[in-house]
Amino acid sequence: MTLNDSHCHFFSAQFFAALGRGLADADSAAPAKRALERLGWDAPGTPEELADRWIAELDRHGISRAAILASVPGDAGSVATAVGRHPGRFVGFFMVDPTPPDAAVTAAASIDRDHLRAICLFPAMHRYSLHDDGVKRLFRVAAERPGTAVFVHCGVLSVGVRNKLGLPSPFDIRFGNPLDLHSIAATYPSVPIIIPHFGAGLLREALMLADLCPNVLFDTSSSNSWIRYHPGLTLAAVFRQALAVAGADRLLFGSDSSFFPRGWVKDVYDQQSAALDELGASADVKAKIFGGNFDRVFS
Repeated sequence: MTLNDSHCHFFSAQFFAALGRGLADADSAAPAKRALERLGWDAPGTPEELADRWIAELDRHGISRAAILASVPGDAGSVATAVGRHPGRFVGFFMVDPTPPDAAVTAAASIDRDHLRAICLFPAMHRYSLHDDGVKRLFRVAAERPGTAVFVHCGVLSVGVRNKLGLPSPFDIRFGNPLDLHSIAATYPSVPIIIPHFGAGLLREALMLADLCPNVLFDTSSSNSWIRYHPGLTLAAVFRQALAVAGADRLLFGSDSSFFPRGWVKDVYDQQSAALDELGASADVKAKIFGGNFDRVFS
């Protein structure tokens, strides 16, 4: 069975510098260094070095391809460098805040010039409505470039690295309702829309959206700790409902791996594989979720 990962964060030096600049005792000359010291994590090095380290990690776990995500706006270049270095192994995702007037132009350049494949939206993080004109412009960019997906984080949003550093997270999760995607998903039916973590606490709404819009897919990533908001719900039950509503062709395995030395989070794969085994999922269904669907969407 081919194993692909649809959700790995590419925590570059630019990402850590953005965090470091928020610290009260930040060193303006080396903001990333102070953040890494606090976290106790490995320095990423150059984008080339980080890309090579990720390839070694994927090889160690038998992973064929992975989506790597630029985790702050303006860091698409780091991911582009990694994709250019290992084009057969990485698929580039990049975060965009759609509210600046040039957001669509910049996003188009990242796709056209750097061959990145997914625009990532975090409406709760950047505090905008999914009905915003800037979001519509980004979907138009994706629709005009076949093969481009839009990744939209919905539901609860907690950034662990910010919490660990004691940084505030002035997010607004009321902007993360999957139902707000209905109109635009229907307007652009050719654009794959990926919702991570099964909607991250808004499972019912995410399932409603997927039932109405066949271009909506779920990324299964992370520990899915949002399950605790639903008494009695289990990971196996989440998979059961997602399979019943969206079907096996619209689930993409993801781990939500991010930093070193932890590397790739095998426990997430083990838990999800066990949940599917508990349901009695066939080998064909597991092959689609853990690899085949990713290869189809990002061929």
